[in-house]
Amino acid sequence: MKAIVQDVYGNSDVLGLRDITQPVPGDGEVLVKVRAAGVDQGVWHLMTGRPYLVRLFGYGLKKPKVPVRGREVAGVVESVGAGVTRFQPGDEVFGTCEGSFAEYVCAKEALLAAKPANLTFEEAAAAPISAVTALQAVRDAGQVAAGHKVLVIGAGGGVGSFAVQIAKDSGAEVTGVCSTGKVELVRSLGADHVIDYTRDDISRGGVVYDVIIDTAGNRRLSVLKRALAPKGTLVIVGGEGGGKVTGGFERSMAAPLASLFSGQKFKGLVTKENYKDLETLATLFEAGRAKPAVEKIYPLAEAPAAIAYLHEGRARGKVVVKI
Repeated sequence: MKAIVQDVYGNSDVLGLRDITQPVPGDGEVLVKVRAAGVDQGVWHLMTGRPYLVRLFGYGLKKPKVPVRGREVAGVVESVGAGVTRFQPGDEVFGTCEGSFAEYVCAKEALLAAKPANLTFEEAAAAPISAVTALQAVRDAGQVAAGHKVLVIGAGGGVGSFAVQIAKDSGAEVTGVCSTGKVELVRSLGADHVIDYTRDDISRGGVVYDVIIDTAGNRRLSVLKRALAPKGTLVIVGGEGGGKVTGGFERSMAAPLASLFSGQKFKGLVTKENYKDLETLATLFEAGRAKPAVEKIYPLAEAPAAIAYLHEGRARGKVVVKI
């Protein structure tokens, strides 16, 4: 089978389209014939091995432990391993795995759910990591409720585009923060207000928010605190920028400590991948209460270009690889 493979850490030029052996599902695993694979920021981090902190999480100190890139998947069940009870060959599924930039991939049954019937494979592949992260940021960490004023920073990106929709579905008044080129997208997702950060500051007009969900990862905590209500909650999702060792993740690590000295709550989100949240999202998608925003679809051979495009920060919503 064909797959996007790398032998060493580096930029997109370390990736190559190769023929490799088709995997065989083990106990509790499902072999998926991949139809589409989402591209998220985590793919870039695993490709480059930066920040170095990610290498300590079992991904390989000197080279990638799993050489095939890609973690979001949508496709059709080809076969199942021992102990699998929720799926059978022919089922359409979406979820997370290791190595989805390939014609076939093995995924844990516990990380897959039935694909929403009203989504294309490309749309479904855009959701497993980004939408689950947004759901846990809005529902669990932020505890967003009807009437809350919510600020989503990075609203035009993968996680942010889902966070806007999920917060609106929760009954919140949502303000999205994005660049000029993404303003119309964020409005189309249902944001009540949009701030173009190239022209306005997030604290314009002295407005404060009950919940701030920061997916951009490049603002100081002191800046975010000023835009947060006295008893508000800040949720930091991931981290970009920063040095080679911790990248932007030091903000997430410092956030809980800052809460000790304030009535405000600062939380660094660690996403917990699971099929229950995928099923929750499938319900939202099938009811038309949210929808993946897919800007570009690349063929498998151009997956390196898809990763580079996403990392440049220009993508409006999600970027997907079609197999």
